[in-house]
Amino acid sequence: MNQINRVAIVGGTHGNEFTGAYLIQKFAQFPNLIARQSFETVTLLANPNAFAAGRRYVEKDLNRCFLQQDLQDPTFNSYEELQAKSIQNTLSSKKDKQVDFILDLHSSTANMGLTIILVNSHPLNLQLAAYLSQISPLVRVYRCSFKSIAENPFVNSLCELGFAIEVGPIAQGLLKAMLFQQTEELVYAVLDYLEQFNQGEISSTNKTLILYDHLSVVDYPKQQNGQIFGMIHPELQDKDYQALNPGDPIFLTFDDKTIIYEGASTVWPIFINEAAYYEKGIAMCLTQRQQINI
Repeated sequence: MNQINRVAIVGGTHGNEFTGAYLIQKFAQFPNLIARQSFETVTLLANPNAFAAGRRYVEKDLNRCFLQQDLQDPTFNSYEELQAKSIQNTLSSKKDKQVDFILDLHSSTANMGLTIILVNSHPLNLQLAAYLSQISPLVRVYRCSFKSIAENPFVNSLCELGFAIEVGPIAQGLLKAMLFQQTEELVYAVLDYLEQFNQGEISSTNKTLILYDHLSVVDYPKQQNGQIFGMIHPELQDKDYQALNPGDPIFLTFDDKTIIYEGASTVWPIFINEAAYYEKGIAMCLTQRQQINI
């Protein structure tokens, strides 16, 4: 990719994540804020019905509806599945309207700070993530790469370039001015970087990047009937991106017993106690911290 011609900023993929949704409304009202000379920037409120209802989704998590096989299946016709097909048609099916970069805006109840979520290791994505982490100490980079685009159910599967921005902690259905402004500034930094890229002004010197690579997910302690009988231990709550060592407390049961982490090596948990993940059986995601040269 030598030229970025069209950039899409997506918000409201989850209807109760207000930061991205209201930023989309702001950008639609003030398009000059995201206009750059060398490419077109478009905005998309991905799940308007869920946003209007203040819910994550209406029938199905939209950000799990973008598997290629599902997009091509005519029997997939729930509201979100049809919405995913419409978004694909808007962003990636028409040659004259196909986007080259997708920025998907999310928020989290977990203490994620300003997180870049990579779904692949394209050099431009890595270089941009490194740049953002250099200009802001609050930025962290989480990589949950898929073996192929066909296995990626997220909005970002529609385009090789781009990533999600996940900010938190913030409650569902809520706006926080500080996180709103920090997300907005990241968006502008991304657009400015892409403008410099198009102008050939990006330095090719080697840079280092600290990555948190996805390892696995951990569920809450549950009884045989699936009912939870424990919660995140107080010593782990809000400790996203901090080292979790073998023997450290991880859960506290309702009868006040501590469950420790029994892994063989140190990990770095993220999305700790994310409200939206209870239904998915995810108490946290475990990552491996590493530094790479790009």
